[in-house]
Amino acid sequence: MRGVRALVRHELRLLASLALWAARRTHGAGGGRAFGYARGQGATTAGLAFVCVVETLGMSVLLRDRPAVHAVVLVLDVYTVVFVIALHAASVVRPHVLGPGSLRVRLAAHVDLRVPLERIASVRRELRTTHERADGVLDLAVGSRTSVTLVLAEPVTHVTFFGRRREVRVLRLHADDADGLVRALTRERDPAS
Repeated sequence: MRGVRALVRHELRLLASLALWAARRTHGAGGGRAFGYARGQGATTAGLAFVCVVETLGMSVLLRDRPAVHAVVLVLDVYTVVFVIALHAASVVRPHVLGPGSLRVRLAAHVDLRVPLERIASVRRELRTTHERADGVLDLAVGSRTSVTLVLAEPVTHVTFFGRRREVRVLRLHADDADGLVRALTRERDPAS
């Protein structure tokens, strides 16, 4: 039952993101500096949405003599197109946010993790395109790449989609302006530098 509730909450966040994207607003960036991460995935998302639309048209032709099946497949196909667009919208309207005392790290509607600045031991610009699963490491890749690595002095707890808790000591994420994020984090952590 918990999985169904998590799925419903996720779908509602995606729909809310779609509405925010249409209104050209962001979610949760008030009072902080936003760092986007969706710039490089727009063309891929548009291509995927186009392929889904072509598939919808193809299925409509193939199922034109079976109206009941056609109606079901059409609903699923339209939902898929909306879902793909909403995933991109969630990435655009839910940026990483550097606020007073914490960095809010996000990935679309899937991950929303607050990292207190005092727990960050080091931050560096590091472009990685391969990520192997490891205990204590959370990789939030966009387009199979991360560009910023945070090493934490104390772990933070990441709650997965279905509610499993993981202790994270190394966090890798992508930011469109990775250098700007690293500079801002360094300044916030050590204002004298």
